[in-house]
Amino acid sequence: MTLTAGLETRADILDTEELNPMSAMLARYDAASKHLGLDSGMNRLLTHPEYEIQVAVPVEMDNGDVQVFTGYRVIHNTARGPGKGGIRFDAGVSIEEVRALAAWMTWKCAVVDLPFGGAKGGILCNPFRLSSRELERLTRRYTSRIISTLGPDSDVPAPDVNTNEQTMAWILDTYSMHVGRSTPGVVTGKPVALGGSLGRRDATGRGCLIMIKEAFAHLGMQLQGSTVAVQGFGKVGGVAARLLHEAGCRVVAISDRGGAIYNAKGIDIPAALKWVGNRVLLDGFPGAEPIAAEALLALDVDVLVPAAMENVITSINAGDVRARIVCEGANGPTTAEADAILDANGVFVIPDILANAGGVTVSYFEWVQNRAAYHWTERVVNDRLTEIMKRAFSDVARESRKRNVTMRTAAYCLAIDRVATAHRLRGLYA
Repeated sequence: MTLTAGLETRADILDTEELNPMSAMLARYDAASKHLGLDSGMNRLLTHPEYEIQVAVPVEMDNGDVQVFTGYRVIHNTARGPGKGGIRFDAGVSIEEVRALAAWMTWKCAVVDLPFGGAKGGILCNPFRLSSRELERLTRRYTSRIISTLGPDSDVPAPDVNTNEQTMAWILDTYSMHVGRSTPGVVTGKPVALGGSLGRRDATGRGCLIMIKEAFAHLGMQLQGSTVAVQGFGKVGGVAARLLHEAGCRVVAISDRGGAIYNAKGIDIPAALKWVGNRVLLDGFPGAEPIAAEALLALDVDVLVPAAMENVITSINAGDVRARIVCEGANGPTTAEADAILDANGVFVIPDILANAGGVTVSYFEWVQNRAAYHWTERVVNDRLTEIMKRAFSDVARESRKRNVTMRTAAYCLAIDRVATAHRLRGLYA
């Protein structure tokens, strides 16, 4: 089988507003708020971030030169609890992106009913061009610049794009040195040896598996032997592909930043993970043939899991999506303009704020364990994750039926209503 690059995204002819993540978030918010009857004051309150920081982050490079990077931290809403959200290191980081991601965290925490608000952070950089020592200096200086927001009761970061357990360990240490005591609850997604939770590494991908199982039951479909394509083969996509493979699905296509591969009979996911572990990228993997990255999105499969970056399904290519179910493992992989196209074509979308909430749910478990100075077993973590995710799917599906709206609009309705209720109960401090 030969699949070509004939389905290019052609981002150059897209309206730039379609690719603006904040515009996408507000469009989804507006679609949901119409069903809730919120007054204009509450709408203004819920769509404005509480706090934004932009900082210069000077770093001495290994060659002695000093570079200055730009860092952001946005606290969107804390009505239901401390700000919660990852920190990403990426060349595409912008204040608009961070604002949108912080708001998405507010809705994500609310839709699975966690006692957190939403936050997000990022540093504009190319982490692949930085040494480990440069990344450490960058992380520590950034932490010191945003330290006024951080704390287990105010703002709790986690890993995100191009950050990991080690990044969180550096943040934990820097914060603890500033406050004069070890404070493991200031970050989640850290190494288990420093108070991290068992099950955290797999949590987002496992949450996707749970959501897909629930969607199959909801739609009366059979999981065993179903076909799956996964875009992204990292912390989310790689785990989701492995767990779906173990659950009896036939994963026919996977991709990473180096390209996509396809095998109609199913890819040996453990072998692919081993290949990537040794060589970083999927390129050259012998168990499948290369295909165009965009072609993966158009495969005739039961499930498509976009688990890489935002804005991969747009008004240009949404009509090419032939999957019955789209499970959004990434944040914002579908533009607002693409929503109506997918819905018109009968695609069942498990929205990002629900589909990838497994990560923040186990982050919550980690935070709780840190506050109690106690460790749960991995079985307990996974059982409680399953319970929360299944309940959240049921809540959203019920809201969808009640209001006769898509799962995305239903998820937003549920989340926004919960945050609005918290604001009404708290009142407005004057």
